[in-house]
Amino acid sequence: MLKIKNLVKNYGTFRAVDNLNLELKKGDIYGFVGPNGAGKTTTMRIIATLLEATSGTVMVDGINVAEHPVRVRGKIGYMPDFFGVYDNLKVDEYMDFYGSCYGLSRAERSKRTDELLELVDLRDKKGNYVDTLSRGMKQRLCLARSLIHNPELLILDEPASGMDPRARIEMKGILKTLKEMDKTILISSHILHELAELCTSIGIIERGKLVYSGELQDIMRRITGKTILEITVLDNTDKAVNLLREQPLVKHISGEDNTLEVSFSGNDQDMANLLKLLINQGIPVLTFAREAGSLEEVFMEVTNNVD
Repeated sequence: MLKIKNLVKNYGTFRAVDNLNLELKKGDIYGFVGPNGAGKTTTMRIIATLLEATSGTVMVDGINVAEHPVRVRGKIGYMPDFFGVYDNLKVDEYMDFYGSCYGLSRAERSKRTDELLELVDLRDKKGNYVDTLSRGMKQRLCLARSLIHNPELLILDEPASGMDPRARIEMKGILKTLKEMDKTILISSHILHELAELCTSIGIIERGKLVYSGELQDIMRRITGKTILEITVLDNTDKAVNLLREQPLVKHISGEDNTLEVSFSGNDQDMANLLKLLINQGIPVLTFAREAGSLEEVFMEVTNNVD
């Protein structure tokens, strides 16, 4: 769905994006992690046809962004980190305006508006003026607007920025629904743990370079050489701990009550064998799963090593 090859963007002598390569398949939710000035927004604006690259190529569903920007705009929905809304319009008028920009018929605009306002939980605000909405509501409206033409690829730059905790939870729920709809999503955020929960893969960008890319657990394993397992047992906790300590692939055990955090250096088959061993030894295992991992720790580890 998205393929970026050797992307470079210079501003004079400053290189904002440095030979970046990235590929997203249909249905991926890819988290872009990096500090301010790392190159996330610049990359997203190039994909969204709003900025020209210095060199390199960006393809959206096989279409070259630089050569066919109008065709690409029909395939993408872009939600910038700072966006304007038309305060003198009502919510449904705002949606109708953007639908007309994409050439939708009046009937299509009305249908899509109702569907999308339902999706972002703004159906009851349909007749309200945009300037009466809270910040979180305006951000959800902006997301709905970016979906009006039913794009295949969503580019979301800090969609939860400035939201209160409740609004962030609501936004995360909407994104999970879009994931179930098989949308491909490129999302940047500083709320690192939420990316870990939501994304199928992440990329860590620093000083314009994509220094790591892949599934979070794979990245953690490459950096630390281990996976964290969370194991909850009904009882016999001491027996479980003693049994785990005997296993050569178990590096560390911690936890409280009946929940254990196990540092494990094996692969997926080794994990399956460990679970089988616990059950065969009479340990009543309630849960056995990988932890999402600390994306903050991974980010600090990686970026501290960037030249």
